[in-house]
Amino acid sequence: MTGEQRAFSWFAIARLGLVQAALGSIVVMTTSTMNRIMVVELALPAMLPGALVGLHYAVQLLRPLWGHGSDRGARRTPWIVGGMVVLAAGGVGAAAATATMSDNVALGVGFAVVAFTLIGFGAGAAGTSLLALLASRVDPIKRAGSATLVWMMMIAGIVVTTIVAGHNLDPYSPERLVAVTAGVATIALCVTTIALWNVERASAPSLDRTVSERMTYETFRAALSDVWRENRARRFTIFVFVSMLAYSAQDLILEPFAGSVFGLTPGESTKLSGVQHGGVFVGMLAVGILGSTRSRFRIGTLRTWSIGGCIVSALALFGLSGGAFMGPGWPLSLNVFLLGLANGAFAVAAIGSMMELATQGGARKEGVRMGLWGAAQGVAFGLGGFIGTVAADVARGILTSPVSAYACVFAAEAALFLVSAILAAEATRAHGEQRLRRSEEYLAGNARG
Repeated sequence: MTGEQRAFSWFAIARLGLVQAALGSIVVMTTSTMNRIMVVELALPAMLPGALVGLHYAVQLLRPLWGHGSDRGARRTPWIVGGMVVLAAGGVGAAAATATMSDNVALGVGFAVVAFTLIGFGAGAAGTSLLALLASRVDPIKRAGSATLVWMMMIAGIVVTTIVAGHNLDPYSPERLVAVTAGVATIALCVTTIALWNVERASAPSLDRTVSERMTYETFRAALSDVWRENRARRFTIFVFVSMLAYSAQDLILEPFAGSVFGLTPGESTKLSGVQHGGVFVGMLAVGILGSTRSRFRIGTLRTWSIGGCIVSALALFGLSGGAFMGPGWPLSLNVFLLGLANGAFAVAAIGSMMELATQGGARKEGVRMGLWGAAQGVAFGLGGFIGTVAADVARGILTSPVSAYACVFAAEAALFLVSAILAAEATRAHGEQRLRRSEEYLAGNARG
């Protein structure tokens, strides 16, 4: 930030958190609920929703381009609002496509391809610009706390959506699915519009980016090349890719696993997804309270929480692998909550580092950096989700028993999380040490003052 810019207050940060919550509420309906309905209720191969969700993430390879566009523009708000409109249209379209599959699978799949492409465009444009806005307008000392606050609000929005939607989806019908999704999308758009109203102008009335600059392919290529040449940005990109690959591999098979092995209904498995996201919420809160440099209860660093979160995620997935053989007697909800807890801890620690790195290495490239990491995450989520569902289908074909199939897949994903822990230790070592020194110098200066 320049001396003329006014940093975001906590109230402004919370308003942007509402936007992130609205974004997550639409996406969770497509990645969790519709995924389960295609596999269980419609008896379609798990690789179908895996491929559709993979498509929505593949489209997000364009995140650096959208981030560059918001870097060159006078304001990021139009990119966020426009992205949310496209996302809402895609979410409702995906519900309609899923409903169509009940009567005509081919036609429904065709509609779904268009809908999930729109979801990718919308989530990428809105999410990248939102993170770039936060990274460029938040005081350095607030970045870890703001990452925790925004992501906790997103998880809270997802939890509320899954609980309310799960309640209203039973008894299931295609018409009910479309109606519930349309209601979620409408509420999300209203929340976004109200939360963003004048927040960007009010927080930075003297912003030096008052005149938009023309975006060309040449300016985008130059900006992306500059960022990729930054050693820390490149190493962090690799860590984001591998860790998100580990995270996403279990995402699309959890609800089908609960339905096939534990006999949960669509509403019950959707609520189980809410339990997982509730765990993510608590994990993020723990990092915000115990991992903050200024906290009197501080335990570890962001680097420690990143590594530990990956390790505990692996243990939780090994638990699901063993629980598949135990059946209904296994504490499934507790296991899933622990998985979410660990996921949330490592995710918010990584996001805090991401926001700080986004403003380093050159001005007016926050959007490109966030876009690059968002693209790495998108590719990892697309590959992870698709590989996870394909692995489940292949395992069921080879092993014949869904219990053995899911157990093998969860064990493999646990091993991938252990690899992620090793990469996290390497990718965040130098950055964590430098961040700790800066924080200690900042606090020492305040004490002397």
